[in-house]
Amino acid sequence: MADYLLVHGSCHGAWCWRDLIPALESLGHNVRAIDLPSHGSDPTPIADVTLDSCRDAVLSASTPETIVVGHSWGGYPVSAAAEAAPDAIRALIYLAAYVPRDGLSMVEMRKLSPRQTIHDAVEKSSDGLSYTVKPSKVHDLFYHDCPPETVPYALARMCPQAIAPQDTPLPVTEKFDKVSKAYIRTTDDRTIPTEYQEQMSHCAPEGMRHTISTSHSPFFAQPKKLAELLDTIGNTLPTSQI
Repeated sequence: MADYLLVHGSCHGAWCWRDLIPALESLGHNVRAIDLPSHGSDPTPIADVTLDSCRDAVLSASTPETIVVGHSWGGYPVSAAAEAAPDAIRALIYLAAYVPRDGLSMVEMRKLSPRQTIHDAVEKSSDGLSYTVKPSKVHDLFYHDCPPETVPYALARMCPQAIAPQDTPLPVTEKFDKVSKAYIRTTDDRTIPTEYQEQMSHCAPEGMRHTISTSHSPFFAQPKKLAELLDTIGNTLPTSQI
């Protein structure tokens, strides 16, 4: 049995892991998901959200035996947690996620992508502190291969995303390098181009790079297959990290 912590991406919350949690639990694992600051049931005002506060939310929910799964933007707070306290978690699994380059913000990482996919899908708030995804773009951007009920379920729960933490550079050092890593690349992704994910997946050893044939949301599209893949990764992590 492994201990998994699931960390959502932009505009989402712990709710997005609805189908994956029972699928992982059925394989005998302990699983929990968190709401990052200002998401889901977390009451933090958007103006107060920082990369550090997102990092701290991950660390407060982790133990030295926890395998932390970061989806999309979630790759940044989980990486910040690994940099701050590499002995506080067992390993990182990036799920269609951004892997930081030393000193770059997530916004800068996104701009390095060979294709830009979201520029016409988001709207910035009038105060410039956050953005939302246009409802008309949600299906094609995130859920085009998911069950039909996914879109109304998600639209009822998606929330504004604070910009400041995503525009904050993250230095990474040998402390970050110390933590075991795996990457799951989504091959039909319309949000983070799969070829860009392939580049970022080299943060992990070749044997810890995997693919799943889904959109940006494998937790809705193929939760059982994703659970099996996470189970496989958990069983092949170096025992020295336990």
